[in-house]
Amino acid sequence: MTEPGDALARAEEAELSRRRGDGGHGGDRDEHRGDRDTPAWHDDSVVSPLADSDERAIEGALRPKRLDDFVGQARVREQLTLLLRSALRRGRPPDHVLLSGPPGLGKTTIAMIIAAELGAPLRITSGPAIERSGDLAAVLSTLQEGEVVFIDEIHRLARPAEEMLYLAMEDFRVDIVVGKGPGATAIPLDIAPFTLVGATTRAGLLPAPLRDRFGFTARLDFYQPAELAVIVRRSAGLLGVRIDDAGVEELASRSRGTPRIANRLLRRVRDYAEVRADGTVTRDLTRTALELYEVDEMGLDRLDRTVLDALVRRFGGGPVGLSTLAVAVGEEAETVEVVAEPFLVRHGLLARTPRGRVATRAGWEHLGLVPPAAAEMPTLFD
Repeated sequence: MTEPGDALARAEEAELSRRRGDGGHGGDRDEHRGDRDTPAWHDDSVVSPLADSDERAIEGALRPKRLDDFVGQARVREQLTLLLRSALRRGRPPDHVLLSGPPGLGKTTIAMIIAAELGAPLRITSGPAIERSGDLAAVLSTLQEGEVVFIDEIHRLARPAEEMLYLAMEDFRVDIVVGKGPGATAIPLDIAPFTLVGATTRAGLLPAPLRDRFGFTARLDFYQPAELAVIVRRSAGLLGVRIDDAGVEELASRSRGTPRIANRLLRRVRDYAEVRADGTVTRDLTRTALELYEVDEMGLDRLDRTVLDALVRRFGGGPVGLSTLAVAVGEEAETVEVVAEPFLVRHGLLARTPRGRVATRAGWEHLGLVPPAAAEMPTLFD
């Protein structure tokens, strides 16, 4: 069996080789299109909630293997414990599970934990990878009884595969269509009972018939700093990083409520500590390192601050349209909307209104500027 330390070392070496090969710029954007869960507008920021294939390898060695070791999401963890234990007592697969929430909160980790708790094999695929119903049939027809199937970004399933999944989830059967046109014949094929774990970052895009077939649904919320501090300490132990309590608290407070970002910042600060200091991570060293990586005390990165600064200084706090704001900062409108805005809105620095984007009083104050009298949160009628 591979030791966690060996897996970490190989994964980190792969990440380092990739960075050396592309000159440290993270590679061309087109290279990310083959990565699961990584769209074409993937942001290379150190506080991006998305991950490429090399970082996922590192994450795999840091993931908890059991529910008892999983930090945060207390209500979801307790509900899953009851679901899995009752299924084990009955000797039958548990209900299908749907996990939703922003990237980086642990949906894939929970899927792996479910398989481990059940003592069952795990099949991993993603919505974009299943382009035809035949692709899904190939996966389902080879399942063993009780196996767990994990489909990431399940809302991106092709419609023919989605319709095949309805029957498989309910009756554990798939219909294989042979031939074309009027002479086509559907051959029913029984499959072994299984548990489907679906993950999505956009639950609203799931069709109601698919969503209703999941017996257990859970939404993962952003983590509290205290929970992230526990995760940082655990990861530091696995990575062999010397870090004091003040350094842990500083990292946790800048991680945007996301474990993936917390682990990434820990690795970047560790690099800084090993090269520029004695290898020990303290609060002052963390602040200096994250200043170098352009992550401020709230977790905003360069793009976040550029969007907020343009909104305040160039457009007087708004309202301004998304496309205009994107042109002002030199980014695509989708990048601004999907990468920067959610965090700014969640922290009350920016508001979306029918008239356009508006900087709030907190947004002005974060930039060290005095807001005008009208820079309040928009009302329902703005």
